[in-house]
Amino acid sequence: MTAPVVAGFDGSPESRAATEWAAREAQRRGCPLDLLQAWPWPHQDVVGSEETYRRALDQLALRADELRPLAGVGPVTSAIVPTDPAEALEAAANSAGLLVLGSRGLGAVRGFLVGSVSHEVLRRASCPVVLVRAEAVESDGPVLVGLDLTHPMDDVLAFAFDAAARRGAPLRVVHVWSPPVSSQYTALQAVGGLGELSSVDRARFAEQLAPWRERHPEVSVTADLIQGSRSVDLVDAADGARLLVVGRRTRRTLFGAHLGPVAHAAIHHAVCPVALVRHA
Repeated sequence: MTAPVVAGFDGSPESRAATEWAAREAQRRGCPLDLLQAWPWPHQDVVGSEETYRRALDQLALRADELRPLAGVGPVTSAIVPTDPAEALEAAANSAGLLVLGSRGLGAVRGFLVGSVSHEVLRRASCPVVLVRAEAVESDGPVLVGLDLTHPMDDVLAFAFDAAARRGAPLRVVHVWSPPVSSQYTALQAVGGLGELSSVDRARFAEQLAPWRERHPEVSVTADLIQGSRSVDLVDAADGARLLVVGRRTRRTLFGAHLGPVAHAAIHHAVCPVALVRHA
């Protein structure tokens, strides 16, 4: 059996949406579903914490029971891990096929995560991470993947084609490109070179897609080159999509590691579920 889908749960609306999405994904993959809740409280030292812990256990077990009919043939397990949430999720990601978390969008990611912890998990999780909003509805639109022509994207394309195939959904592949800076843009216009730049992008675009089209002939693929802002136009293109897939690269700066601008825009502003897949 394939690696499990792991979902974070804390009883919030976001985590309930995430665990339902995760159960359906486990059914598609025919794999186990593991529900995880972090519990870093020192309950022997806090008055009333033992009772609270028991309520959390009961709530988690009830959620597992609710999801079993959706999860298919794979087992559904649940556990409370007595450690820091980021540590618990990072450890679970090491053996997971997919990590699913709740997201508020337009702010910090939640699903028992708050603030910097959420971004730490997104930066460091070794497996793909899917973020699901509380109001997310499974649409009948395409799976959408954003393609960056300047980096190897095989892992991202593999995930996107597989997601489309499992859902019987069309796949829309989008590369958003920007023209050169103003002086170069004017020079290219003067010599008619702007069209040639687009032709080069189109050739690279088709080259990256070709092997994946051959591997998944059952997937209907639409390929689009869009001139504009990658962060803005990719989020706009995701309107009506059933899943947005973007690459996840960690950028190192003097202030620490940060997600790239496209991934950052997607997790904060895309309405549909967002899958972030590590790539080189």
